[in-house]
Amino acid sequence: MDQISKNIAANLKRIRHANGMSLDALSEQTGVSKSMLAQIEKGGANPSIGVLGKITSGLRIELNDLLEQPPQDYCMVHIPSSVPTKGRAGQYRVWTCFPYEDNRRVELYKVQLEPHGQYDAGRHGEKTREYLSVTEGVLELTVLDGKYQLSKDDVFRFESGQDHIYRNPSNEPCTFMCFCESYDR
Repeated sequence: MDQISKNIAANLKRIRHANGMSLDALSEQTGVSKSMLAQIEKGGANPSIGVLGKITSGLRIELNDLLEQPPQDYCMVHIPSSVPTKGRAGQYRVWTCFPYEDNRRVELYKVQLEPHGQYDAGRHGEKTREYLSVTEGVLELTVLDGKYQLSKDDVFRFESGQDHIYRNPSNEPCTFMCFCESYDR
């Protein structure tokens, strides 16, 4: 079964259950046979665009609601087994633990700065806020006209829609977690 079929199967079942519908009720509302709906939910059918159109129309949802990655109740990332998503030798490494997704407006990174390493983070866009938690070493954050020094167990928050720079001023590695959120107000 391909990923799109898996997404459709999981999302259709989730949406049907969230609406408290049986397969019979879904069939009546969409005009798609109960057996076809059951096969779709099991991942055993590859529905045509016409069938997907009937389902989305009957449920009053967007096609993307069926196609997108279903929400996960849990997800574990084992960072030591992960490959950094970006880095510069002798300067820094960044692991993207949880990226921004369509239905989630947060992201989580682990950043490691080598001794005297620097990472120019740039901007994260308007209406974004960043939270830093230093887990090892010393971090120097430059944002706007200010410089802030954080040590292990320090937590810091700032508006990240502006250029900012992470720097390790020490002879020891610095590691910190970076949580970014996008907001409307």
